[in-house]
Amino acid sequence: MSTDNRPTFIRERLWDNNPAMVQMLGLCPLLAVSNTAINALGMGLATILVLLVTNGLVSLIRPITYKEIRIPLFVLLIASVVTALEMMMNAYFHELYLSLGIFIPLIVTNCVIMARAEAFASKNNLFMALKDGLFVGLGFALVLFIIGIMREVLGQGTLFSGAHLLLGDWGSYIEIILIKNYSGFLIAVLPPGAFFVLGFLVAWKNHKDKPVS
Repeated sequence: MSTDNRPTFIRERLWDNNPAMVQMLGLCPLLAVSNTAINALGMGLATILVLLVTNGLVSLIRPITYKEIRIPLFVLLIASVVTALEMMMNAYFHELYLSLGIFIPLIVTNCVIMARAEAFASKNNLFMALKDGLFVGLGFALVLFIIGIMREVLGQGTLFSGAHLLLGDWGSYIEIILIKNYSGFLIAVLPPGAFFVLGFLVAWKNHKDKPVS
């Protein structure tokens, strides 16, 4: 793969081939934890970190990895990294850890991570693997964050509610009540609301990508 055209490399991962809006990968965490912007941001950052570390490890061991055992080995690496991340979040971001619940260990089953390990990191050097992990993770996290913002605003009338879970005490200063005495749009915070918002984003992207006749 050519690495000279950096804008194309980045655009492909953030927009043209976005794992959430084009490949439709990782929908379980994308739809399940995006009920608030902070939950979505927390999961997005966790996914970026896992992608960076696993892509790097897969690239480093590729010269000594037998083709026959690469998939089990990749799963073992991903599971080890996610377990370490889960323990770190439990220790330093305990309330956010409780809020995200079972979806942190389920990062292991996120198809985005396995797909990048198999399709890219196992075939490229360390720098390119890390670069791929960063921008694929950013593309996924960005969609997750936008869905979280839209669902929180529609469902609760707030923005960055629970920011202290991720940012500590000063996070409470960025919590915004957009609509006072808002009764809420219930479907927005339920799983169907996530499908509706994702569908809207995909439709908007397809419209933007449609060639001008």
